[in-house]
Amino acid sequence: MSDGRWTTVGRRLSARDGRVARHAGLSLLVLVCAGFLARGHWPVIEEGAGRLVHADRGWLLVAAVATLATWVCSALAQQGAVAEALPTRRLVAVQFAAASANHVLPSGLGAGAVNLRFLTRCGLPVARSATALAVKACAGTVVRGALIGGLALACPGALRLPRVPMSGWTMTLWTTAAVVVALAAVLLVGPLRRALRSVLLDVRAVHELPARAAALWGGSLAFAALHATVVVAVAQAIGLPLPPERVALAYLAASSAAVLLPTPGGLGSLDAALVLALTLAGAPGGAAASTVLGYRLLTVWIPLLPGLVALGVLIRRRVL
Repeated sequence: MSDGRWTTVGRRLSARDGRVARHAGLSLLVLVCAGFLARGHWPVIEEGAGRLVHADRGWLLVAAVATLATWVCSALAQQGAVAEALPTRRLVAVQFAAASANHVLPSGLGAGAVNLRFLTRCGLPVARSATALAVKACAGTVVRGALIGGLALACPGALRLPRVPMSGWTMTLWTTAAVVVALAAVLLVGPLRRALRSVLLDVRAVHELPARAAALWGGSLAFAALHATVVVAVAQAIGLPLPPERVALAYLAASSAAVLLPTPGGLGSLDAALVLALTLAGAPGGAAASTVLGYRLLTVWIPLLPGLVALGVLIRRRVL
């Protein structure tokens, strides 16, 4: 073999070794982040585990099974948002990893980035991949609104807004928020119109395929319903004195409100909103806090480290 060929082979091996080193370093960084995140919230994990020790095991099993099913439903909804067929096993694994990544970055950016990378790896252009994520998000929003409306009709008077005294600071805050929203709407009217047009085109293309439309809406409905089921099952396990439909309505309303405060995975914002919603619905404060802790333990803390490990493996195998 000539010196030129040896040089080419050496460069290829060096490049490959460099990629392996980068992937290994990224995987290690992901694990370190998981450790710091768990350490910072260790009192929450410990207290939640202690409260669940004496809970009903049957209901906790129901909650655990519902949690596992949420990742399958998320994969189903994502498949329904694109016309092309996606690899099923990898898609489910990506949803599991994306759920953990979502607890590291705020406002759904982690899950969005993971799914965007996966769709582009599957051959979709970046623009179409982003639109597919928007289609899935829109379907989830519509389904969540429909569930809230239906449960609100079934439980009249269950949704009660807390009374906030209208002080000068409150008026200033609301006025500032309204001005910011108005300016953003004016400045982004063009890009928003183009993005909405792209989303509508993809929605039309998906609904031309009945199987894809059923996957999109069925997966979105099941995803929201299963998360509510986890909260209901944990509430039943600890003996929360509220009807299941009121607990489900409180969760759906609180999780929708928590989107307005972009924290990683809704940590802090969803917890406070859900405790407040359950308390306003008539639950004792301690029982409401225990329900939220149990829900977080099952949906966040137990799957967090395995999910981040799966994320590192998917990156190393170039699925992402």
